[in-house]
Amino acid sequence: MTRGRLAKPIYESLPVLYALIGVVLLGLSYRFEAAEWSGLCAVGGLLGQVAGLAIWMHRRDYRATSADYLRRGKSVTDSDETR
Repeated sequence: MTRGRLAKPIYESLPVLYALIGVVLLGLSYRFEAAEWSGLCAVGGLLGQVAGLAIWMHRRDYRATSADYLRRGKSVTDSDETR
């Protein structure tokens, strides 16, 4: 059993999930009449949006620049020098 790892579909959907939670909380912040709850939902919503965007951008940057990630799935004998 591998510790500390999520299944790939769950891992890949986390940024979208965080952003969605952020949107829901921002929507709730407009619905609440109590200033405390409205403010809490607004802050939570903004944090969800920022977290989702930051994770998505970090993964995109890593995948675009990491040589290890770009080589994934290629065989050891498959290199650019043999072509």
